[in-house]
Amino acid sequence: MTYLAEFRSHWKSLLGASIGLAAGAALNYFTLSTFGPPLIAALGWSKADFALVGSLPLATMLLMPVAGRFTDRFGTHIAVIVGFSVVPLCFLAMSMMNGGLYQFFALNILLNSFGVLTTAFVFCRVIVERFDRARGLALALSMSASPLVAAIAAPLLSRLIAHSGWRSGYVALALVSGIGGLFAILMTGRNQPATTPARRKPRLSRQEFLALMRNPTFLLLIGGTFLVSVPQVFATSQLKLIAMDMGITDTIATYLVSLYAIGVIIGRWLSGIALDRIRPHLVAASILALPAAGYLILVAHLTGATLLLPAVLVIGFAHGAEGDIGAFLLSRHLDVRNFSLLFSFVNMMVGAGTVAGSLVLNLTLRSTGGYSPFLLFCAIGTLAGATLFGLTGLVRRDREGDPAGHGVSAQT
Repeated sequence: MTYLAEFRSHWKSLLGASIGLAAGAALNYFTLSTFGPPLIAALGWSKADFALVGSLPLATMLLMPVAGRFTDRFGTHIAVIVGFSVVPLCFLAMSMMNGGLYQFFALNILLNSFGVLTTAFVFCRVIVERFDRARGLALALSMSASPLVAAIAAPLLSRLIAHSGWRSGYVALALVSGIGGLFAILMTGRNQPATTPARRKPRLSRQEFLALMRNPTFLLLIGGTFLVSVPQVFATSQLKLIAMDMGITDTIATYLVSLYAIGVIIGRWLSGIALDRIRPHLVAASILALPAAGYLILVAHLTGATLLLPAVLVIGFAHGAEGDIGAFLLSRHLDVRNFSLLFSFVNMMVGAGTVAGSLVLNLTLRSTGGYSPFLLFCAIGTLAGATLFGLTGLVRRDREGDPAGHGVSAQT
């Protein structure tokens, strides 16, 4: 099947996966800060109490491999049904909260626990099962849906909350998640994968699981993902603070945050197109190494627009690309029968890297009072992580049918 023919044949699955990624647990991630001020004002919480919500995903991180194994065993269709049976109800329950902080924490933990079945390691499996020649671009398009929808929904949600209150905001999220989830369930469907042989239930003994964990490509990917994810805290909470610490005005610093988001989307699209046409380990090494230059520019306090703007843009490029690249490399080097399980470990490394980055930032700020040591640490870690991604090109691909279930898919 030709490149464009894959899109003509599987556009429904691609659209369904995109809608599912945008309407699932990602809605909570992208809108949580919007609910912060009205919840604090209405329910009498403190800012410090609300800040603890950011640590709740750690409580469910260990569930990711369980959810990944569940998806491999029972299929994406069942996984998506289970996930979207709970996520909209959690949003609806949040609209009925009576003020207890622990009630909010409990609902967020429940949402995160079942919401993992509406995230990348479930829906990316839909893509890798149906796309081969256009797999890179298809992954990029599907995973761009969440930030695109968030960019549109955030201001609309803010207006709704300002006009009708935060309870109406959560009702709106419940409706969006419920309707979007229904579309995702119907559009991804149960159709037979197009790029893999007849589906076999992935039986995974202890010995086979250990063999997967020792696979060189897998080890390189989780190590590389951890290192390139350490700077994630820079973008999620520190970008504007760092810019203003360098003497940038509040207005320009706000534009930098928007520029970063644009870089995320562009980076995903560019990496997706490149992965389909260039050796993927070269794409991974080059794109994921780009942010190091941006961090070094910030360390040098080169605040001129001609350098600062592209620095922030290239940092966004890589932060948008590491998930797509990881999914692509896993699907090319390892048997897709165990894709969701393996990709769940990669997703865990994103969270672990972000937590590690937060701790390093805390220590460096306490000891030096400035951001330069952390940015230098990010530059070094980014280069090391990109190198590990690049080394996947030196690993021999196993043949499909390997008893451990870690062979390469039929078409590479």
